Formats: sequence, structure tokens, C-alpha cells
Amino acid sequence: MTTPASNGIVARLREGGVVGAGGAGFPVHVKWAAKVDTVIANGAECEPLLHKDAEIIEHFAAPVLDGLRLAAEATGAGRLFFGIKAKKKAAIAELEKHAPSRRVELSLLGDYYPTGDEFELVHAVTGRLIPPAGLPLEVGVVVNNVESLLNAAMASEGRPVTHKFVTVAGAVGRPATFRVPLGVTFGEVIAAAGGATVEKAAIFVGGVMMGRLTHDLGEPVTKTTTGLIVLPEEHHLVGRMTRPVASMNRIGKSACDQCSSCTEFCPRYLLGYDVQPHKVMRALGFSALGSDFWSKWGDLCCSCGLCTLYSCPEELYPKEACDQAKSRMRQLGQKWRGPDLPLQPHPMAEGRRVPLKKLEQKLGILEYEQPAPFDNRDWAPRRIRLPLKQHAGAPASPVVGPGDRVTAGQKIADVKPDQLGAPIHASIAGRVASVTEKEIVVEA
Repeated sequence: MTTPASNGIVARLREGGVVGAGGAGFPVHVKWAAKVDTVIANGAECEPLLHKDAEIIEHFAAPVLDGLRLAAEATGAGRLFFGIKAKKKAAIAELEKHAPSRRVELSLLGDYYPTGDEFELVHAVTGRLIPPAGLPLEVGVVVNNVESLLNAAMASEGRPVTHKFVTVAGAVGRPATFRVPLGVTFGEVIAAAGGATVEKAAIFVGGVMMGRLTHDLGEPVTKTTTGLIVLPEEHHLVGRMTRPVASMNRIGKSACDQCSSCTEFCPRYLLGYDVQPHKVMRALGFSALGSDFWSKWGDLCCSCGLCTLYSCPEELYPKEACDQAKSRMRQLGQKWRGPDLPLQPHPMAEGRRVPLKKLEQKLGILEYEQPAPFDNRDWAPRRIRLPLKQHAGAPASPVVGPGDRVTAGQKIADVKPDQLGAPIHASIAGRVASVTEKEIVVEA
């Protein structure tokens, strides 16, 4: 049952521009408008080398848990869980100081990849399996990243989202986690971490498994930037990421021997979903060019990248083939959710978990695995670039123009009430230097 109080919380989240801070960017106020029996804080953080969620918990456990309580109040949930890896001793110690008084139960997880995937987390915490291609809401659960919960607690007090926690790791002088104003450049954040320690560097935005590659130090931090992993340009992962898709397909078409290792290690397959990357790879040979194809066996793929970067003995690209298959199926208006049978995890699911350290060793990044402590410095950027699309849904529309004076926290772009999206607020005080269809630039 919706109450005035829960409506007020949802409205404040919407006004504060709170979106999924773990990388997805889905507007949190939409999730919290639902009615469920369980809410889960996602503190699993399974991307290699990223530590921002653990640092948030260590330094802001109480407000994060307050955010979880607000989620329960808004959704009517009676059960509150906090999913976190058992190895995060310092973060767990902080949670244990505050969780009992808020009736939050800690759910300690293993150190494997991808622990933080919503399907994995919901099953590990509640034993429930989300329907194929479904959402946690369909099994009575709302899941939020810990930073989203912190932002929700702040928004409930009238403080909108203007900053982002970002881990900088890899080939840098001083790996660290920062809370930076939205719109500062990657170059500024990497410089604060001691700068790159290699002459030619590439940047993985959001992680080496599910992130993207860039060389642009001028790109701005957005609400979904979780981490910047700096690696040498000659690193094996950089070379794999930069290979053209046509080349990936050509190699896969000629070299895949259908060993099915990609399928046998697929986290979704092991949970019982009918994802079979090796059959998607087989489909590469169904057309003359190996590019215009679709395969139902990739429709439920979560794009975690384990098949491409860990399990394939020939270092082929089944994840990328699944991505193409899903895209092609959307274009064709086709959707396949698997057989209408009860979901049943694979009997070898636990035995085929991929330990994070083993994954890092395979990726060639184990040397970079080290703490990235929270650096609570003051930031005073002279200029920020705020993209109008920092969330799932429609881009925000500017409500300011060139020359306008703005204050820190002022709303400068918004979405219509009937649109999926979130407003954007200035992270610094200053003058609007320019407004385009893609971004707003503010100078201090």
C-alpha cells in the first residue's frame, strides 16, 4: 500500500537525481515506487581492482544503512539484507556497529566473479531465482548499490547528487578512491592518484570486465563512473578490446571448436538459465559474412565477460558474439526466454565459481591488486562538463542558458514527469559557459 510518507521519499529521490551508482544508472525513484517484501544493499563489488563500495561502507556505513531503511519504508519491505564479501573485514566491522539497530541482516558472500550481478546476489541472499529476462521486482526484491543508498539518504535531506565516488587503480602512482564533483575530467582524477606510471596508457572506464576502453583524458566523470583502471597501452587486455568486431567474428568462425567451456563457466547458465555461448559462436557460421546473425542462446547473457576473458581456451570472443546476437534480435523484434520449465541451478554451480584472484591472474592484472584508500580531498575544478544523459532513459533537458549564474546543487537540467530519467544538478558554483544538445559546461 502506498503511503504519503513513501510517496514523499520517492519524490525526493526523483528531485535529487538519484540513479544507480553501480554503473547501470537506472533512476532509483522508479524502483522505490514498487511494493516488495525484501530490499538488498549490493556491496559485493566484484569488478577486479575496484574498491569504491568498500571504502564507502568503511567511511559512511551509518548513512548507507539509513538509505536502506528508507528503501524499506518506501517499498513496504519487511526484510533488509546487506550483501558484502566476507573478506571485507574492515567494512563489515563498520556495518556491525550500525546494522542491528536498523534491523539489517548481513549476508556474507564469497570472493568470486560476478558476485554483484543482481541475479547472483538475489539468489545468494534469498534463494529466489529471477525469471528469465526479468527483474528482481518480480520476486519481491529491490536491489540498490551502496552508493545509491548513500545518495538516497542525502536526497531525503534535500541534498541532490553532485559528486561521484571513483576508484583509480592500475598503473598509477597512488591508487585511491575519491569523491569527485560530477563533470571533472578523467585526467584530473588520474592526476590526483599520482598520474599514470607508464608512458602510453589506456583507461578502462568501469572495470576491465564490463567496462569500456578510452584514451580520452578529457572525458567527464558522470553519475555512473565507478572506476578508472589505467593499464599500459601494450597490455593484452587493451589489444583484445581494440580488435575490430569483424575480426573477432572472422576468428571465431574459423577457430571455435565447440568445446563448450564458455557455456560451462557461464554464471547465468550455472544458475539454470538457458544461455549457451558456444551455440552463439556456432551461429557465426550461419551466414556468408559471419556478421548478420542472431541466436536465441545469447538472449539471456548478462555480458559479464567471463567467457571471453577467462574460460575460452582459444581466447575467442563469445561475449561479443552474444552482444551482437542480442542486438540483432532486438532489431528483428525477436525475444526468446528459454523453455517454460522451473529454474534449477546446475549441480556443479558452486564448484565452477571463478575466484577473483584467479581471474586477475588470468587477466594479467594481479600485480595491480592493492588497496585504494579513500582520499577525502577538496576539489576545486575550474570547469566541469555535465552530459545530459547520465542515466537510463531519456536525456535531461537544460533549464539554464549560456551566461546564467548557478550555485552548487542547483538543478540545471530536468526530464518531463512522464519520462524515465533524472534531473542533473551543478556540482560547482559558477557561470554556464555553454549549452548543447549533449552537455552543459559550467566555469567556476
